[in-house]
Amino acid sequence: MPLFEIAPHLALILIAVAFLAGFVDAIAGGGGFLTVPALLLCGASPLQALATNKLQSMVGSGTALVTYAMAGQIKPRGHVGMALVSVLFGAGGSLIAGAMPADWLRLMIPPVLIAIALFFALKPGLDDQTRVARMSNMGFGMLIVPLIAGYDGFFGPGTGSFFMTALVMLTGLGVLQATAQTKMLNFASNIGSVLVFAFSGATWWWVGGAMALAQVAGATLGARVAVRVGARLIKPLLVLTSSGMALRLLWQAWG
Repeated sequence: MPLFEIAPHLALILIAVAFLAGFVDAIAGGGGFLTVPALLLCGASPLQALATNKLQSMVGSGTALVTYAMAGQIKPRGHVGMALVSVLFGAGGSLIAGAMPADWLRLMIPPVLIAIALFFALKPGLDDQTRVARMSNMGFGMLIVPLIAGYDGFFGPGTGSFFMTALVMLTGLGVLQATAQTKMLNFASNIGSVLVFAFSGATWWWVGGAMALAQVAGATLGARVAVRVGARLIKPLLVLTSSGMALRLLWQAWG
């Protein structure tokens, strides 16, 4: 009986990608830019890619959350309610993804990846300075978290960056603190998604488990680097890599 659901050399590639994704996601968010296209290129169906990505992403975001908490960067007050909302809407987004035809997902994923990559390439830079809050935590939890968590359950890449940017621009947090709080919200939405996908039969459990271990190592290293260097993120590499993978998927899907 084979150890993985796919050929060993493909599994090793996915494990390496997961390590890099964990490192990137802990610092800047957007690790799914790397793992979702890599899973598709290694033969996963769109639903298998989304389901397996959520499994390993949940472990990676949880590891980053623990690392930030140990560094004193997590402020649970005012964010626990947001996390509960994130669980529910993450699950809801995954239910929608599971109900969509596979061909629709296959055609939607590359353009969405390119659009998100362009957003992060063109958005203005952020820093660690706190700002005046434009929205209360309650308002953020009721209006913004459902949108981003629902997107995370439906697709996922870029969720951490969306949460981080929204927290900085709307609640006044600096980038480092916003990134730390993002891990709580992202971990919560991943929990909701994994619970839904677990009943779909689409998850590659052995590949996803191995990728999860690599995510742990990458996320631990990335979170420690983020605590030390703050807002100096690695967006250019993230944007270029995700755009290249998306173009490869477009060529593969549309010939």
